[in-house]
Amino acid sequence: MRSNLQAAVDYAELGYPVFPCASDLNPAPLTRHGFKDASTNPEQIEAWWQQFPNACIGLATAGLLVVDIDGPGNTWLASDPDKALSLAAAPTSLTPGGGRHHIFRRPSGKNWKCTVGQLAERVDTRTDGGYIVVPPSARPDGTYRWLEGCELDVPIDRLPEPPPWLVAALDELPDTGRRTKRAKGSPTSAPVAPVSDESNRIPSGQRNATLARLAGAMRRIGMSQAEIAAALHQAGRNRCTPPLSPAEVDRIAASVARYAPDHIATAMVEDHWSQQFGRDEEPLEARPTDPGALPEHVMHVPGLIHDVMQYNLATATRPQPVLALAGAIALQAVLAARKVRDERGNRTNLYIISVADSGAGKEHARKVCKRILYVAGLENLEPNDEIASDAGLVSAAELEPASLFQIDEFGRFLRTIGDPKKAPHLFNALGTFMKLYSSADSTFRGKAYADRKRNKVIDQPCVCLHGTSVPEHFYESLTASSLNDGFVARLLVFESHDMPERQRRSQQPVPEPIIAAARWWGDFSPGGNLRREHPEPIVVPTTTAGAAVFDGLAAKVDAELRERRRVGNSLWARAEEKACRLALVHACSANRERPVIDAADARWACDLSEYLTRRVLHLADEWVSDGQFDARQKKVLRIIRDAGGHIGRRELSRRTQWLSQRERNEVLANLEEAGLVELRQILTGSRPKVVYAIRCS
Repeated sequence: MRSNLQAAVDYAELGYPVFPCASDLNPAPLTRHGFKDASTNPEQIEAWWQQFPNACIGLATAGLLVVDIDGPGNTWLASDPDKALSLAAAPTSLTPGGGRHHIFRRPSGKNWKCTVGQLAERVDTRTDGGYIVVPPSARPDGTYRWLEGCELDVPIDRLPEPPPWLVAALDELPDTGRRTKRAKGSPTSAPVAPVSDESNRIPSGQRNATLARLAGAMRRIGMSQAEIAAALHQAGRNRCTPPLSPAEVDRIAASVARYAPDHIATAMVEDHWSQQFGRDEEPLEARPTDPGALPEHVMHVPGLIHDVMQYNLATATRPQPVLALAGAIALQAVLAARKVRDERGNRTNLYIISVADSGAGKEHARKVCKRILYVAGLENLEPNDEIASDAGLVSAAELEPASLFQIDEFGRFLRTIGDPKKAPHLFNALGTFMKLYSSADSTFRGKAYADRKRNKVIDQPCVCLHGTSVPEHFYESLTASSLNDGFVARLLVFESHDMPERQRRSQQPVPEPIIAAARWWGDFSPGGNLRREHPEPIVVPTTTAGAAVFDGLAAKVDAELRERRRVGNSLWARAEEKACRLALVHACSANRERPVIDAADARWACDLSEYLTRRVLHLADEWVSDGQFDARQKKVLRIIRDAGGHIGRRELSRRTQWLSQRERNEVLANLEEAGLVELRQILTGSRPKVVYAIRCS
């Protein structure tokens, strides 16, 4: 343990003026002018402690606001656990007499004075003109100590300000700041009715464990059994659905109060309450698992797709095999558009999104597609990638019903077209894309106008999409609405998490076999040239073995649909359809003159579609929220994952400054209850460090 002299110097180096106090039950100043002599000068501090080696450390509270709660058994805020927990956002020390000091930075413009018992009985405040005694000072009845994880180890300007409710309460007190007239006979401080926060409801199945963790957090800051019980009863009435019985709440409070405040962290790490306060109902629905990297075998596609991938990788500054595959599939899809269908009417129109970090080479696949179409004389198949409006999208599809829209920064585009305030002219584009996707085997009808000449009707449009995006922009664009309305379910999302080594590659002409294949598809006109407006695509048959593979995927889809109740439904509902379209593209690449969907085509397509579905489900679970509280939880989880799977409590607090202490405690308690995060101890050179860690399933 640090000596009092070393601790006093440490506080001074952080900017806190200190001075020596007597080490008795009433630690009075030992300097001539008391706290007015407080100093940050190390030489002065050393001189004092040479004179008084066992002196307690007094800390002047100028510029601070210290809430001094005398205890034990202090019932202030017992009926409002949210307010009680918000005090723990500040450095907190426990006094030998069972009280606690919460140390905040005084907000600019506030000229509060010290108070005694004005906030509540046995609750004082210290600011300009006051002082407190800080750890590791000792007096005959015990030692001052910091609450673990809440030490005073930052300068004043990095201390948190008091929570808004406390600022308002202090402003209302006489002689502490702003005064407010009260009616004659009215109380000094009217009780505040608890507010029910719908975003923080505790559902059946999580009530016992969540209240136990709240109790643990309250015990950790020194609250007594009576305080904890009162707070839990209030929280249970406000937030539990339905409320637990009073006897059960009292049992939780009594069990948790058996632990000393400084043993609570260990109890939480060792999960002492799991047997007593497990889930009170059936476990929650299992979360989607991450399927990992794209399976290696789906990277190998014969024919044109293989040739385009090789050309892509040979000319790329940063070769990206997964993105090369995505681009080659998009190219083959548009070349065969409106010219082939399978026996069930599926066409080759696909919506493909490639996701990679900025500077990782995601734009190269789009350039390769553009170059091949231009060299083959088929540039008409790629409209302008700038979609100015919903009407512009329809006009482009009318002009060229077989189109490949290549859109950069697709994540931002998706967010824009989903917000009528940001781009009202593009808001309906999302619905138009979905309608075009589903109209490939029928007709697309645009908006109905009084002027019939403006009405758009397109027979069997085959619009393909090849978008690129950086991960965060695309993932942030995922919403519950876009999942439920089916747009994301139509996407094939290819991800690259690598930053390949830069290579010196000279530009090469498009190989002749690729040009020949592209021109063959351009010249291929089933039904004759007169069929451009009303095409009659050839039917690509499916072998018996191929049909059996599709049946296997259909059985998996049915099983998933029976298991899932929410987000997964729309995604799995499109999985077999996307597999059929992919198999058709695979067959056309392998043998353009006599395509047949055999078992190999079907297996490749089903494996790819199933993988991409599971991957998007995992992404949705990480990024798509049911509301504000769920969004907070998922963001905190990503912060812990990005930190390597575990993070210290102080570092987590630093990275989540957008949360209040109460919100942070609530989020972490729910993540622990859901089995996503756990407290662990990591051995260090001194005492073990307690961290929050992703729980391995």
